Formats: sequence, C-alpha cells, structure tokens
Amino acid sequence: MSGTDERLRRWRLVLGGAAAETTGRALTGTDAGMDAALAALYDTGDGADGKDGRERRGGLGGSAPSVARWLGDIRGYFPTSVVQIMQRDAIDRLGLATLLLEPETLAAVEPDVHLVGTLLSLNKALPETTRETARAVVRKVVDDLEARLSARTRATVTGALDRTARTGRPRHRDIDWDRTLRANLKHYLPEHRTVVPERLIGHGRASRAVRKEIVLCVDQSGSMAASVVYASVFGAALASLRAVATRLVVFDTSVVDLTDALDDPVDVLFGTRLGGGTDINRALAYCQSRITRPADTVVVLVSDLYEGGIRDEMLKRVAAMKASGVQFVALLALSDEGAPAYDREHAAALAALGAPAFACTPDLFPEVMAAALEKRPLPIPDTD
Repeated sequence: MSGTDERLRRWRLVLGGAAAETTGRALTGTDAGMDAALAALYDTGDGADGKDGRERRGGLGGSAPSVARWLGDIRGYFPTSVVQIMQRDAIDRLGLATLLLEPETLAAVEPDVHLVGTLLSLNKALPETTRETARAVVRKVVDDLEARLSARTRATVTGALDRTARTGRPRHRDIDWDRTLRANLKHYLPEHRTVVPERLIGHGRASRAVRKEIVLCVDQSGSMAASVVYASVFGAALASLRAVATRLVVFDTSVVDLTDALDDPVDVLFGTRLGGGTDINRALAYCQSRITRPADTVVVLVSDLYEGGIRDEMLKRVAAMKASGVQFVALLALSDEGAPAYDREHAAALAALGAPAFACTPDLFPEVMAAALEKRPLPIPDTD
C-alpha cells in the first residue's frame, strides 16, 4: 500500500460517517469492521446539526446481546488500552452502565480500574445472576494490581520499619551482625584478620512489642472510585505486615470500618458504597477515636476534600491529631488519572497545618508511606 493510500485509509477511519465520503476511500475486510465498531459509538447520524433537530448520538442498540457482540468486536480490532477508553466512552455516552447488569454484557468487557468503579457504583443493583460475574471481573483487576504493587509496597514499608527500629546501642543478643560488619569494613585490621566495629547496629527490643499503626481513611464519593480500588489493594498489602496494624475506613456521610475484610480486597470493594455525599469530619472523628499511640500512628486521608460536614471541626481535628504526634498525610487522589479536581481552599488550610495535600500515583504510594513512617519529608510530586 502506498503512502498516499495509507493516509487516506487513516483519514477515512478517523472521519467516519458522511464526512468520510470526501476521502473517496472505500473500506473492506477488517477496516470495515473497525469502522462499524467506531461508528456504533461515535457516529452521530441525524442530530443537533441535522434537519430533524434530534440530539446526535451513536447506537449500540438496546439489547445485551448486541452490546456483547460489539464489546467482543472491539477487543478483536483494538489494543487493550484503546478498548478500555472505548468502554469508558460507551458508559458515558450511551448508558452502557445499565447493560452491565446483564451477565452476557459483563463477561465481554475488558476489565480495568474504571470498570471496577462503575460496577461498584452499581453494586446494590446487581442481580444475583450477575453478581458472581461481577466479582470475577473485579477479582481479575485486583489480582493484576496486587501483582504489580503489593510486593514493592511490602518491601518498601518493611525497610522503613526496619530503619526506625534500629538502635546504635543494642544489647548483645540484638546486634545485627551483618549490618554491623558492612558498616565497619573500613575498620578491618589485616594483621588481626578482623573488623573492630566503631559502632554497633541492632534492632531495639521494644520494636517487637510496639507496632506502627496505619489508618487509611478513604472517601467513597463517586469521584473517588479509582482511589477506592487502589486503597483496598494497598490496605491488604499493609495488613499482611506483622509490624504494622492497619485499619481501613471508608466514608461518605456515614462511616464504615472495613478492617476485618482486609484479607481480601474484593470483599473490601464490595463492602463500599460509591456515590454518596461527604462528611470528612465525621470520618476523622471515628479514626481519631481508634488511635491508641499517636506517636506511632500514620493517618492517610484519601479525599478530594469537598467537605459536606463541619469544615472548622475537620481542621481542628487534623490539628489535634498532629499536635498529639500523629503523622497526617492527605492524598487528593490515589490513582493514575492525572491532576484531580479538589477543594483548593481546604487543601491550603491543611498545608497551613503542616499536612500538605497532593495527588499520589500508585507507584509513588509506597515511598510516601515509608517517608511518613520514618517521619521524614514526604516525596511530594512536582505539580508545575
């Protein structure tokens, strides 16, 4: 195929519909199938610019079988990343969410974090015939995220806990000989064939008795769907560490403690209720009441900070926790979705209290937790 033909082909696929006729390029075979799949979602037909004045829209038909076929087609024609975008557009433009209640439709989708968020928002409406399929879809996404994120989270946080537990004056039974030798190799005496340690490195005996506490306080309003998914995965990873006591609290205008479900992130997710209002103050009040050792506690608030509760009380509560020794971290989002929408006034107020609020990607989260546990400056991403 010549360069000119290929350009015409691409323009024909991009333009679609009546506008494509200007290219003079006919589509056959796979290209025709791709064009039909795109047209079902993006072509407008008669619409706002048309003679009949009707709203322009694509058309997938109203039945689960036709949508399931379309979902299967796009998975055959396009790479996974494109399929996920098209599914998201179908949910937004064509009301595909209601058809996800049908097992046939749900089984045909390409699972991703956004789809999980949609399913969780439909959780209460899922019929029994669809519920097991929905759990399988959510399980696949969670398993993929755990494979990518959990091992690094555990390693990074364990390293931070290890560093905070070290002491320079250990008892003999608590000396870490491997680290001590490595730290003192420059003091090797060849004539005696030995190392004379200048300093000893060991683990404090109290570290076994006093565990760090992490409280994840997660906003489950509709805009925070992706953050809820990632928080459940990280919560499960942290809960698997013996040196940490992890609590997961989700909230809208009510507060739900999901700590007992942390052994399975899927159970956590189906225990959430996406789409409610927001009462951050009430959620923080609950978290504050569960803190027993403030100096050994990190509270992570994941919220866009659009507070529907009592703003001044919320800020006073954060100030009180920090004054007691709690490490307080405010994440405007925990996702890969880019810059989030958030309440800038509340973010500035938290920053003035020494609790900077920033968006955090899943890949950065382990480093944020490690810094908070070690009480060192947080690795806040550059937002310029």
